[in-house]
Amino acid sequence: MARSGTLAGPRRRNGMGLARREAMMGLLLVSPWLLGFLIFTLGPMVASLWFSFCEYKVIQPPRWIGLGNYQRMFTDDLFYKSLSVTTRYTLVSVPLGILAALAVAVLLNQNVPGARVIRTIFYLPSVVSGVAVALVFSWIFNYRFGILNYVIGLFGIRGPDWLGRPQWALWAFILMSLWGIGGNMIILLAALQGVPVSLHEAAEIDGANSFVRFWTITMPMISPALLLVTIMSIIGSWQVFTSAYIMTGGGPAYATLFYLLYLYRNAFSWFEMGYASAMAWVLFVIILVCTLLTLRGSQSLVHYEGA
Repeated sequence: MARSGTLAGPRRRNGMGLARREAMMGLLLVSPWLLGFLIFTLGPMVASLWFSFCEYKVIQPPRWIGLGNYQRMFTDDLFYKSLSVTTRYTLVSVPLGILAALAVAVLLNQNVPGARVIRTIFYLPSVVSGVAVALVFSWIFNYRFGILNYVIGLFGIRGPDWLGRPQWALWAFILMSLWGIGGNMIILLAALQGVPVSLHEAAEIDGANSFVRFWTITMPMISPALLLVTIMSIIGSWQVFTSAYIMTGGGPAYATLFYLLYLYRNAFSWFEMGYASAMAWVLFVIILVCTLLTLRGSQSLVHYEGA
């Protein structure tokens, strides 16, 4: 008994030493990411939270003003305008983009020749540089020589001034958002391919048609992927910046003054860094609330396998 006790002590110490070395090695391996997160993400977030309570003109030291920046938003007409533009864009572009991505995913899920090549073609636009896409679409939507108005003119209809009229400018950006459905399409396509074929075969034997099978089997099975795509689309719709900055600069008549574009102008055009930081935290709260509402509203609609 005494001998076994003497052996247990060194074994325990060796085990603790091995666990400590593994922990140190793990920390060493993740340290580049951890340092990058602390320096380039968490640090700026804490700084922006502090600046949001200050009057900070960049070239002058920040001066504490409490809730002054947040109170300023209640009297800022352009703040409400940017909020309205982005909200309307979200309400239209998100459902439209999800429906388009789902339709393309369903089509590409069929056994057709060259399906892999077609999937790649549909996905490629989602990885193209935002500046390049904005320049291309500024030519497509051009009133005089744009290809879109040329195609519309083939049907004897005079195309509108997409980027020059307030009533059409936001619709141009909504149509442009369909260009980037490739990422959502891939996620939905993967979910569709995960639906068991046996369920469809059993429903078909029972006499269910294609629509019934899609609505009662496919939709519940891919509902988690739809939830993911919805949340990602909502977050993305509140972060539109590059296209508006390149194509319209927020015009005409502030019709495309997206929230992030107005935030950028406050920070880097007018050097209202304190006010811009406050806007950034309001945007964080808006996205958080939208995400939580989406999750809460989807509890009865999302089907998790095995739940």
